[in-house]
Amino acid sequence: MKFTIKKPLILASSSPRRKELLSLIGIPFDVVHSQVDENIALTADRYPEYVMGLAEKKARAVANKYRESIVIGADTIVVFDRKVYPKPATEEEAEQFLKEFSGKTHSVYTGVAIINDREKITFYNKTDVTFRDLDEELIRGYIASGDPMDKAGGYGIQTAGALFVDSITGDYQTVVGLPIAKLTEVLRKEGLIELKDGETILDN
Repeated sequence: MKFTIKKPLILASSSPRRKELLSLIGIPFDVVHSQVDENIALTADRYPEYVMGLAEKKARAVANKYRESIVIGADTIVVFDRKVYPKPATEEEAEQFLKEFSGKTHSVYTGVAIINDREKITFYNKTDVTFRDLDEELIRGYIASGDPMDKAGGYGIQTAGALFVDSITGDYQTVVGLPIAKLTEVLRKEGLIELKDGETILDN
């Protein structure tokens, strides 16, 4: 499959995982880190609004500088027992997170915002992840690798954190950080990308 896009596309994220997922569409894009304060108020249990709000904040910060581009922002949170789990600040906190998830099911929300000509489109996906019963040796070995420290909830499902997972209900890529199938669907529906035969091009 090949897609065409009529305007420059920017991913407002420095996440290598989101960059890799967006590359699956096969369209050219640039990466611009939004560099915004990610602290916004969370109204109790309104997790979809929270992640979509953060995604929009990131996208709009970049869109204000690149007004002729389509800008995509995304944000991911992990929720368990009505508590949001951010990126762990310390190894001790990462260990605490993983012990709390052990043998239980938590939810991962990823919100996406698309800014085009000052118009916004937002959506989110939710995936439930069930962990196996984890032993301390496995948890400490994973933490020693350094992998948990830049990931919401303290683990990466696409890396060695996959060893913790018993099952998922929902979209795997939502847990990675960008629900690419849903994003492609929305971009096509809005006429921002088109499926074409032949080469993928950026029209001038």
